[in-house]
Amino acid sequence: MIGDTRATTAKRECTVVRSPKQRRGILMAKDQYSGQNPQAQFEQPDRQHSNQIPHPGRTGDMQDEPDHGEDTYKGTGRLTGKRAVITGGDSGIGRAVAIAFAREGADVLIAYLPDEEDDARDTARLIDEAGRKAVTVPGDVRSESHCEAIVQRAVTELGGLDILVNNAAYQMAQPGGITDITTEQFDRVMKTNLYAMFWLTKAAVPHLRPGSTIINTASIQAYLSSPELLDYATTKAGIVAFTKALAANLAQKGIRVNAVAPGPVWTPLIPATMPPEKVAAFGEQTPMGRAGQPAELAPAYVFFASPESSYVTGEVLGVTGGQPLS
Repeated sequence: MIGDTRATTAKRECTVVRSPKQRRGILMAKDQYSGQNPQAQFEQPDRQHSNQIPHPGRTGDMQDEPDHGEDTYKGTGRLTGKRAVITGGDSGIGRAVAIAFAREGADVLIAYLPDEEDDARDTARLIDEAGRKAVTVPGDVRSESHCEAIVQRAVTELGGLDILVNNAAYQMAQPGGITDITTEQFDRVMKTNLYAMFWLTKAAVPHLRPGSTIINTASIQAYLSSPELLDYATTKAGIVAFTKALAANLAQKGIRVNAVAPGPVWTPLIPATMPPEKVAAFGEQTPMGRAGQPAELAPAYVFFASPESSYVTGEVLGVTGGQPLS
C-alpha cells in the first residue's frame, strides 16, 4: 500500500556514520515519560548543516533530521478506536502526531502535497507498523473541493471521523517584511493556513459525534510576531481567534476545539523557507537555548484528542521552550 519503505536516513550520505537514533539527536530519553534535563534532551541542529533545501522541504534532504518519536513514543491506548485526519501529516509536527495517534490506537489519514510523497510513505509505514490503518491523500488544501474530499475519504475508508488536526501551513520568510511580500505569496499563506482550516472544519463537523475533537496548529508567531513572517503571523493569530470562537460554537454539540502553539520547532519547513543565517541559530533565543523537536509536540495533541481533556475547550497550549504566549 505504501510502496518503497526504505528509511530516508539510509538514502543520504553522512560524513560521520551514526545510528538513526543518534541522527535524530536523542541524548537521554528512552520514551516520553523518562525524566531528563530538558535543555539537554535534544541536540541543537548542527550549524554546519543549515543549508537551505527546496520547498516544500523533504525530511530526506535534511542533514539533521527531526525526531518524530520514531524510536521513543510509547502509546498507552488513549485513542483506541478513534479515526483521525491530519493535514500536513507527512513530515514535521504532522508526522510526530500521526505516529503518536497510531501508537495510542487511532487509524490515521494524512493529507500532504504531492511533492511530499516520499515522506508520506514513510509516515504511512510507521502508522502501519503500529498496527493501525493508514490512508494517504495527496493534494493541495488551497482547493475547497480537495478539503471536502479529504473528509469524505476519512469517512469512507476509516469508517468515520473523531479527530481533525488542521496542521498544514505555508510560510516564506521575507527579510524586507511587507514590502517584500507579494500578493501571490500573501494569498497562498491565507489559503493554506486559514481557508483550508475553515473548509476542512466545515466539511468535518456534520460527521463529528459528541466527544470528537478539533485541534488547530497555531504558533508563537500569533503572540511574538516576526516582521519577516508578517503574513504567516497574521494567519496564526487568526487561527487562535477561530479556535476560541469555534469552541464556543460547537460546545453544545459535545465537540471540543483547541489549539497547540509551537515555538521554534525543527522541521523541513525551516531550512526550506528561511535564510541560512536564521537556520543556523534557530531556536537559540528560547530560554531552553535550543529548537524543539516534533516529538516534543505530539503529547500536546494526544492530550487534546483524548478524553482526559474533556473539560478543556477553546484553549491554546504553548510548546515554546519557555517563550511566553502573553
